[in-house]
Amino acid sequence: MRYTSERSWGVLAAPFVYTRGMGIEIRPATSFADVKTMVGPKRSPEANVCWCLSYRIPARENRELKGPARGRKVKELIDDGPIGVLAYEREEVVGWAAVAPRSRTTFARNRKIPHVDDVPVWSVWCIRVRPGHRGEGISHDLLRGAAEFARGQGAPAIEGYPVDNGGEKVDPTMAYAGTRGVFEKAGFTKAADTDSVLDGFPRILMRLRLDDR
Repeated sequence: MRYTSERSWGVLAAPFVYTRGMGIEIRPATSFADVKTMVGPKRSPEANVCWCLSYRIPARENRELKGPARGRKVKELIDDGPIGVLAYEREEVVGWAAVAPRSRTTFARNRKIPHVDDVPVWSVWCIRVRPGHRGEGISHDLLRGAAEFARGQGAPAIEGYPVDNGGEKVDPTMAYAGTRGVFEKAGFTKAADTDSVLDGFPRILMRLRLDDR
């Protein structure tokens, strides 16, 4: 068992671990050090990087938090429970996906990304794989692991907002949203268009039902 303790999301319906073969394991993001490896500053600890907070906290707070304060905010969030999932290869962290109830993110009020229904859906919105491990299918594993994590918390569905790039190359700095193809391979289907554009590509809303098993 990798995770069985009671957290703010509630008690997991079942111990959560997603594995692919003998190499890749997806676990709840409870390690601040590993989250920092994936989304924290790469050089100076004083650097002002996103820390994957932009869609998680109110816009005003996001603007006001600078440098190390952003890392402290992430640590505070992790102390309340997992803030996503992490991919590990032989105990080395190699990937990250942010996942949470949509109602607890800024997507709850985002005017460019519609609500398709009143289902208490979860969102997965930032997918990162470390250099040297890309092209190995880890993005697919992260999406499947995020879905299983949300399912374990009782989520009836999970959705993401990838770019519909038609197979064209996406700028690496904008690739965090994922692509339609990656989401489709993880079992998601298009549920709606959006008014959001990223790197010149339209973003679409893709949904995976979790209550049909």
